[in-house]
Amino acid sequence: MNNHLLHRRTLLKGATATAALAALQASGMGFLATASTPYRVGLIGTGWYGKSDLFRLIQVAPVNVVALCDVDKNQLSEAAVMVGQRLKSGRPPRLYSDYRKMLAENELDLVLIGTPDHWHALTAIEAMKAGAHVYVQKPISVDVMEGEAMVAAARKYNRVVQVGTQRRSTPHLVDAKKNIVDAGLLGKVSHVEMCCYYHMRNNSNPPLQPVPAFLDYDMWTGPAPLRPYDGLPHVGWWRTFMEYSNGIVGDMCIHMFDAVRWMLNLGWPKRVSSTGGIYVQKEGKSNISDTQSAMFEYDDLNCIWQHRTWGRASDPDYPWAFFIYGEKGTLKADVYKYDFIPEGDGKKLHQDVVYEKQKFPEDVKEPRIELHTAPATRLHMLNFLNAIETKVRPVADIEQGHISTASCILANLSMKLGRPLQYDPQKREVVGDAEATRLLQRPYRGQWKHPNLDTI
Repeated sequence: MNNHLLHRRTLLKGATATAALAALQASGMGFLATASTPYRVGLIGTGWYGKSDLFRLIQVAPVNVVALCDVDKNQLSEAAVMVGQRLKSGRPPRLYSDYRKMLAENELDLVLIGTPDHWHALTAIEAMKAGAHVYVQKPISVDVMEGEAMVAAARKYNRVVQVGTQRRSTPHLVDAKKNIVDAGLLGKVSHVEMCCYYHMRNNSNPPLQPVPAFLDYDMWTGPAPLRPYDGLPHVGWWRTFMEYSNGIVGDMCIHMFDAVRWMLNLGWPKRVSSTGGIYVQKEGKSNISDTQSAMFEYDDLNCIWQHRTWGRASDPDYPWAFFIYGEKGTLKADVYKYDFIPEGDGKKLHQDVVYEKQKFPEDVKEPRIELHTAPATRLHMLNFLNAIETKVRPVADIEQGHISTASCILANLSMKLGRPLQYDPQKREVVGDAEATRLLQRPYRGQWKHPNLDTI
């Protein structure tokens, strides 16, 4: 497999090449050379975003989709049909219900992981062990020690791991970083606010029901606690339970916090604190917070997060966003646009999201596609491939994904424990807090073994 990668350079398709390379250059990400041998690709988790990531990869590089894996036979079959329609040639992908068998029976260059959060660590580490480079969705883990193990595995097996925090490859945000933040237009930055006011928390109360024959629910649950089955967990139902996710902080804050860290070149926060809970939407089964604030502390800088799944947004134009406050001006940004507002009589700046519907007309017909993020994901994939070919770290390297993920997990732990937490990434412990340190690794269910730093 390594020789297969060493002797191949990526082909940039048609009209995307110039824009992609320009964005890569502007981001300091390097360049991609051209050649033709397709990457051998496997996808674990063929739901909404798993397929979306795969289709963006297909659009920018020659690929052979060797295998698809999902525990839902109906979802897997539908994905196979859609992939066949996209590729229009070559062998149909082999279909699997167990990722371990898929990895054992196929030689893969790339593995994309679009599973629910509680499966990210095990699948990513096994894919690395099997010799593949990995593109894994955020958050990378559901506990801090899973993330530590993922970083360790990437370094041990010398694999490139790109995390799906594609704000780092979003064209208008790349422009804001270069021409506003890095250019010094903000001056000294000493406060950041981040928020999400989407009414996105599923607060329903479905009855228990038999598990359908097409779904292996025990395998879907895997290492997580086994909840009584009350309907298909797909399409977001799983996100409303802490058994499988990190709540809205882990789903939405991670994107904005990661973007801020990238913009301002921030590493681990010195201290994390959070308060919140279920204040309003008490009638459903959901156990994630509907109201939560978190503070990520740095020297002379606090990054403040707030979400509410009820009520109005503080700024209706920026309901899911970050606001960077500097002595010379303010940067307001989200996935659709940015606005720079200078202090005094300076020039205001505005830029909107890039759409590529004419270049990629298939986007318009793709079910549930986020058209505004498709260009960013394509560039994120190109950066991933460039990192593989040039042997450098990608823009959303696994270590960066771990810092952003773990910080959000620490916020949830702080809310649970009712006190601030200071994580020491060298010792892998919460300073002076044995109880919190024990919670950095949650127990696994049944046969599943938590990844161990000494045995990965």
